Amino acid sequence: MGYPGIGRFLVFRGMTMRLVSLSTPVMRLALTTAAALALCALVTFPVREDLYLTIAGTASDSSMLRELVGAMASRGLLLLVALAALVAVRSWQRERTGFWRLASAGIGVVGAYLLSEMIKLMVTEHRPCHVLEVGTVLPCPETSDWSWPSNHAVIAAAFVTACILALPRTAWFAIPVAALIAYSRVAAGVHYVHDVASGLALGTAAVIVAVAALQPVVNQLPTAWTTSKTVVHRRD
Repeated sequence: MGYPGIGRFLVFRGMTMRLVSLSTPVMRLALTTAAALALCALVTFPVREDLYLTIAGTASDSSMLRELVGAMASRGLLLLVALAALVAVRSWQRERTGFWRLASAGIGVVGAYLLSEMIKLMVTEHRPCHVLEVGTVLPCPETSDWSWPSNHAVIAAAFVTACILALPRTAWFAIPVAALIAYSRVAAGVHYVHDVASGLALGTAAVIVAVAALQPVVNQLPTAWTTSKTVVHRRD
């Protein structure tokens, strides 16, 4: 039934703001993944040198693999930064729920990096390229640039978790990119396997904690910030 005197009009409807909690399937899966990665780090630590020599040695022996590994190890994070930017724009325009998840997760990304730097200064594990003799794809960092955990892996996992919590269907792209970044840091000769596994676990866990902790704060935001408008066309 149409409105008198109006042949065509626009109806704006606000979308209800809801943030994830630790009980959602996505959050449970992320927590399980972080725990599995931490366990992987523990398991691989006793054989870290053998794993490192095998992976790094394979990459350094192949010219084609060297190029791919070098590119992903040094610039792979840019893919995830670009993905996060796309998710931010899309979610702000279409679904503010996802945008505020991403914003909350962004604080977790920064926190994960800072925590990783603090751990490095406390643990002071030397890079494998300083300890073992093997050809490396990337130049070995300075001796004061510690190995555990891998900052690249921390940031990669943090960005991936943030994007998936905001827009779950990005997982098909984000997860393989993060895995390739982690592998490339070992293949490039600058990290052990347990460095990247620990980094992935830390980055994932930090974002989960940030999103869960900030949920009450985000729920108090003004309605204008937490709703997006959709346009619905109606005719008489």
